[in-house]
Amino acid sequence: QVSLVESGGGLVQTGGSLRLTCSASGRLPGTRVMAWFRQATGKEREFVAAITWRMRNTNYADSVKGRFTISRDYLRDTVALQMDSLRPEDTAVYYCALREGTIPKSLANEYMSWGQGTQVTVSS
Repeated sequence: QVSLVESGGGLVQTGGSLRLTCSASGRLPGTRVMAWFRQATGKEREFVAAITWRMRNTNYADSVKGRFTISRDYLRDTVALQMDSLRPEDTAVYYCALREGTIPKSLANEYMSWGQGTQVTVSS
């Protein structure tokens, strides 16, 4: 069983920055992909970014390229999402997710484990 716990959400003004962290524990697969998704009120859950655990290959949604950076800490089993130049449209609950494998896929149904989510609110 895998447990994912997100932290770091909060309220920030337009143009500001936040750093989200996801701590993973339990029976973690050796080859895995960690990802961030988000869901705004009344909208579908959407892909934000993903990273492969061993090779650190990354994948980003077009809407966050150049503003968000995903990284992982191999020793601490954590993945972070550095969010810069935040916009009101980035407001959402952000979820950490995990899938077994080596491809940083962007479809939510490819991920088998999810965290509880952390709220990010960007004020205009």
